[in-house]
Amino acid sequence: AGTAMAFSAQKCGVCFHPPSIILIYKDNSQDKTRQRIMPVRNFLPFSDCSRAAKELKNNPRHKAYLEGVSLRQLQKLYSLLRGHLKGQSLAESLKKFQQEETIDPEEDMNKLDDEELAKRKSIMDEVFEKNRKKKGDPDFVYNVEVEFPQDEQLEPCVWDMES
Repeated sequence: AGTAMAFSAQKCGVCFHPPSIILIYKDNSQDKTRQRIMPVRNFLPFSDCSRAAKELKNNPRHKAYLEGVSLRQLQKLYSLLRGHLKGQSLAESLKKFQQEETIDPEEDMNKLDDEELAKRKSIMDEVFEKNRKKKGDPDFVYNVEVEFPQDEQLEPCVWDMES
C-alpha cells in the first residue's frame, strides 16, 4: 500500500480568532504529537465551504498533513467558521451543518421506514447532545488534552471529534 503517511491526523479543529484550521497530528518519523495552524484567509460569510475545503486540502504546504482528514470534516470546520462570521452561535452553526448534511427539512418523516426514522432521530439527538454539553466558553466545544509549549496558547478552538 504505497508509502506510509508521514503524518497521521489525530483531530482537526477551527479557531475563530484568528481564523484558522488547527490540526493535531502525529509526526510518524519522530513519534511526536504536534499542532499545525493553517491560517484561513479571504474567507467571507458567503464563501463556498466545499471549495475552501478542497483548496486547503490540495494546498501544497498542507497537503501531506491533511491526507488523513476527510473533505467533509474540513467542510464542517469551514461551515462553523462561516457561521461565526455571520454572527451565528456555535450551536446554531453545528445544527445547520448537521441539517444540511443529513436531514432534508422537506422530507416527509411519516413516509420513512422505522430504520430510516431511527437514523434521523439519532442524528437529531446527537445534535442536541452536542449542543447541550457546552460548558463555559461558547467557543469551546471539546476539551483537548494535548500538551503544547506555552507560547502556542491559542484562543479556544472548536474540535471536531469525528475523525
